[in-house]
Amino acid sequence: MKDDIEVSAVIPVFNDVDSLKTAIPESIKTLEAVSGSFEIIVAEDGSTDGSRELVLDWEKKDCRVRLFHSDERLGRGRALNRAFEAAKGEIVCYYDVDLATDMSHLSELIGHIRDGADVSTGSRLLPSSDIVRTAGREVASRGYNLMVRLILKSRLFDHQCGFKAFNRDKVLKLIPDIKSGHWFWDTEALVIAQKRGYRVDEFAVKWRTGSGTTVRPKDVFSMGSSVLKLWWRLHAEKS
Repeated sequence: MKDDIEVSAVIPVFNDVDSLKTAIPESIKTLEAVSGSFEIIVAEDGSTDGSRELVLDWEKKDCRVRLFHSDERLGRGRALNRAFEAAKGEIVCYYDVDLATDMSHLSELIGHIRDGADVSTGSRLLPSSDIVRTAGREVASRGYNLMVRLILKSRLFDHQCGFKAFNRDKVLKLIPDIKSGHWFWDTEALVIAQKRGYRVDEFAVKWRTGSGTTVRPKDVFSMGSSVLKLWWRLHAEKS
């Protein structure tokens, strides 16, 4: 593999072997149309369902696929940190293994960074977004994101969409200040990036609820309390 990689695509994985069977070939196909130089890093986080073995087989077939395995569960946020730090691309991105966000948007996601954005993020909550999910999840998502906007003064509409890209140098500077090791990572990264004056581009996406989602009610409650903790931390830093 050449070292002059433009795009590093990270796929966080925990017991997602069935989704991986689609995600890896679809990622290769889409990335080949987006960039002439890319790598796919599967951040496999303590899986026990054969995910690791599947990725190892892909590594043998295609040197652009890399496995990052952890014997112990790190949590989604820590797995992303680890993968970004090891990535070779000038642009790093990640998306959910269930491909809930339509992969046709990957070119736009990467394009924003090429055009000078420090961060780009897909949004399920803009007027032109095309989403399908249950009414309960829709209400919970809108309520959570409204809380982030009001309490943390974010100008973005959707903080938790698992479809984001970064200028690698800029995200590496963010990582030491991101304390969350799991689902709140996304929100924390976007809020801190805005506080630092980074250019953050948000754009509408087509999104469908994935079969492999692992967000549980207690995760939603935890993220709500994390909003308040982050507000206090940012407030204390100003003092």
